[in-house]
Amino acid sequence: MQIHSYWGKVEENWAGFSPDLFFTSTHFNNKDIEIFLGPEFDEEGEEIDTPPTIKQLDQYENTYVDFLNNINKVVERIQIKTYQQYLKLYAHYYEGMEKSGKAPLEIDSKEKHFEFIKNVNYIRILKDDNIQLPIRYDLDTEHGLEIRLEKNLIVAIGGIAET
Repeated sequence: MQIHSYWGKVEENWAGFSPDLFFTSTHFNNKDIEIFLGPEFDEEGEEIDTPPTIKQLDQYENTYVDFLNNINKVVERIQIKTYQQYLKLYAHYYEGMEKSGKAPLEIDSKEKHFEFIKNVNYIRILKDDNIQLPIRYDLDTEHGLEIRLEKNLIVAIGGIAET
């Protein structure tokens, strides 16, 4: 267990090391979203059991505070990029009865699409100003949706554990 001036108590948890703090935002449905600090696994796929250093915790703090200070811009980028991905990968299925067998969802804007990606599983703060957001994607619950940000810009979107 580590104690940090910003994060408070940092302890090993079900998916790595997490602080006392939780992420909450009016942009997302769930409250008190768990935060993980650092990767869950090392390069060999083994669980990391060494807690982050104070220097790493300081770096994670800077990344997270910058994310919070720019949350509106980040959410706007997420809306745009995930809607583009919806149009590319899913719209052909959900917007026509012939494939889905159901009435079209009529998702014709980034705002309408965002309603399907508002359940963030957790936030993982990583080195080099990276953040992973695994999301329960209501249109593809099998694969989910994961977004990786670097300096608050989207650098990858894929299924859970693909970024």
